[in-house]
Amino acid sequence: MLPQEVIRHKRDGGALSIDEIEFVVRGITSGDLAESQIGAFAMAVLLRGMDVTETVALTRAMTASGSQLTWPNLPGPVLDKHSTGGIGDTVSLMLAPAVAACGGFVPMISGRGLGHTGGTLDKLESIPGYDTRPDSDRFHRVVRDVGCAIIGQTADLAPADRRLYAIRDVTSTVESIPLITASILSKKLAAGVHGLVMNVTWGSGAFMAEFADARRLADSLVTVAEGAGLPTTALLTDMNQPLGSAAGNAVEVRYAVDYLTGVRREPRMDEVVLSLGAELLVLGGLASDVSAGRLQIDRALASGAATDRFDRMIAALGGPADFCSTSARHLPSLAPVSSVVPARAGVVTAIDTRAIGLAVVALGGGRLREDQSIDPAVGLTALASIGEAVGPDHPLALVHARDDAAFDAAAARVRSAYTVGDEAPVATVVVTDRIRRRG
Repeated sequence: MLPQEVIRHKRDGGALSIDEIEFVVRGITSGDLAESQIGAFAMAVLLRGMDVTETVALTRAMTASGSQLTWPNLPGPVLDKHSTGGIGDTVSLMLAPAVAACGGFVPMISGRGLGHTGGTLDKLESIPGYDTRPDSDRFHRVVRDVGCAIIGQTADLAPADRRLYAIRDVTSTVESIPLITASILSKKLAAGVHGLVMNVTWGSGAFMAEFADARRLADSLVTVAEGAGLPTTALLTDMNQPLGSAAGNAVEVRYAVDYLTGVRREPRMDEVVLSLGAELLVLGGLASDVSAGRLQIDRALASGAATDRFDRMIAALGGPADFCSTSARHLPSLAPVSSVVPARAGVVTAIDTRAIGLAVVALGGGRLREDQSIDPAVGLTALASIGEAVGPDHPLALVHARDDAAFDAAAARVRSAYTVGDEAPVATVVVTDRIRRRG
């Protein structure tokens, strides 16, 4: 089989066979396919698409390209969640321990932020000592003993995806829904999970700005996951404003601690955590229906059981003991903190959420290339939400900056991101759709 013939077949609109797809994935993994050939293959898929059978085959082949985790003898289901990204999205830090407190086991393999979106690993690395790259034995031990562990992807987990993604990034083929689907699901299947919930975001702060595009992606993810043997539900959530009122790294960890300990549970964030958690409990057979699942997640949060799991996870992966009660001593912070006052008093009517994310990047809290370092202490807090009154005494945000120049640059971005009017817009729901294929 010749690479150029497989590429030509897809370029001309043909459906690739399982053998052809496995041949391409073996070549990506081994290095037998040149970067130019991989780029041409990705472009052919972007332009011609893949049907469900092809995408399932690609997902399975990428899953098999490296090691695959197994979880023998656990007394409960292995569950996971994935988000397509956004601003102020701290859900993983609350969801994993809450699900663990309800009897699930959550080996969550997360990524770093890139572009305007934040990354879970960057947030966790603001905790002194936290090991995002534990060896396999430690990872398995923490999941077994605590019920959850949030770490980074290892080099031997779906290595074909690692190489293909890097080439997609530089060949303008990232937007291909079949390639996005296979990239996400191959890593989840390789992690050995029994059930997956997808948080597919849409809006000005999301990868998919339009709801219709996000729904197509969600539909693809659920259909292909089910075809590959992984029960999956997708929720579409509105990212036309930050999900939480903090955006950054240490500031989002502090936000998660406040949520877990009951200091503050903002309605939009709470709805997403409860909704995703309920779906996972149903998928794992731990709840009879979504209503029962929501109640169980809420009880795990209110009782302190989720906080206990989070503390134990932090300590087991090298962080401070009793982190939730001592986080102020351990998380990097900046003082003084300056406020961004709007140009006029009124009500927030719209937010360019991507611009909020770029303000964090400008402060040094994000990266535009994978090799860039970040400042964990910088960020934005007290972000005003849509419908909220703002003015001289009610700022748009508080800025945690290293110096005046950084504050000025971030403040300008924040002001330009907000539209302030006289009347509050009609309130919208945060969870806008649910996709599930099972009966």
